[in-house]
Amino acid sequence: MHRITHLEDLTNAQSIESLWDMHCRRMDDYGFDRLLYGFTHYRTNTSLGDPDDYVILTNHSAAYTDVFMGQGLYFHAPMVNWALEHEGAASWNMVRDMQATGTMTASERKVMEFNHSMDVTAGYSISFKSISPRSKGAIALTARKGISQEEVDATWKRFGHEILVMNNIVHLKIMTLPYAGPGRGLTKRQREALQWVGDGKTTQDIAIIMGLTAGTVEKHLRLAREALNVDTTAQAVLKAAFQNQMFVVEA
Repeated sequence: MHRITHLEDLTNAQSIESLWDMHCRRMDDYGFDRLLYGFTHYRTNTSLGDPDDYVILTNHSAAYTDVFMGQGLYFHAPMVNWALEHEGAASWNMVRDMQATGTMTASERKVMEFNHSMDVTAGYSISFKSISPRSKGAIALTARKGISQEEVDATWKRFGHEILVMNNIVHLKIMTLPYAGPGRGLTKRQREALQWVGDGKTTQDIAIIMGLTAGTVEKHLRLAREALNVDTTAQAVLKAAFQNQMFVVEA
C-alpha cells in the first residue's frame, strides 16, 4: 500500500520541483543518492538540439554538472550513447565490459576518469520509450559512494521492476508539467497572447479580447519570442506548448 500511495503522490504532483524532490528522496531509499534526468524535443540524426532547450533535472553538485553538462562531456558518455539507441534499463556494468575489451574511445575514457573522480562509478540508466523520433528522455541513477556495481545489480534484481515503474511515471508526469529553462518563463500576458494565437485569433482580435492596443499585443508576442529564443510566433506557440507553458491553470 505504501508503494501505491507513493505512486499516487507522484501522479498528483503540481510542480516539477515537488515531483523531483519526492522522486530523489524515494530513489535514495534504494541507494541512488544522485540522479540526472534529461529530455529533448529537438533531436535529429546529428544533434540533440540546443542545450538551452533541454529539460534537465538533477541533484548532483554544481561541481559535477558544470563539467559533465557545462563542458559537454555528456556527448561522449557511454551510458548516454547507450540511452540514445535503446529503451529500458541497463546496468553500468557494460562500461566495465567496454574497458575490459578495449572498445572505449579516448573521449569516453576521459568521461569515465572524470566520473571516477566525482565518485560516479556505479548505477543504472533508464532510457524512456519515445513517441517521436525527435524526442528522447533518460535518467541516470548514481549509487551512493561506497556502493559497488555488484551491490547495485543485486538491488536491481530485487527491486528493479518497481524502480523502473516509478521512473517511468515520473518521466510521464514531467511531460505534463510546465517547464522553462533559466530566464525563459513567460509572463501571464505573454502566455495569454500566445494562447489566443494558438486559438487562431488575429492580432486585432487579441487586442479586442485582451483590452489592449494591437501594438501592445505585438510587444507581448515579441517578448514571448525572445523569452523562448525563437524567430516566429508560430515557433513560440509550438515551444510553449512543448513546455506546457500554455493553457495552464493558475496556482
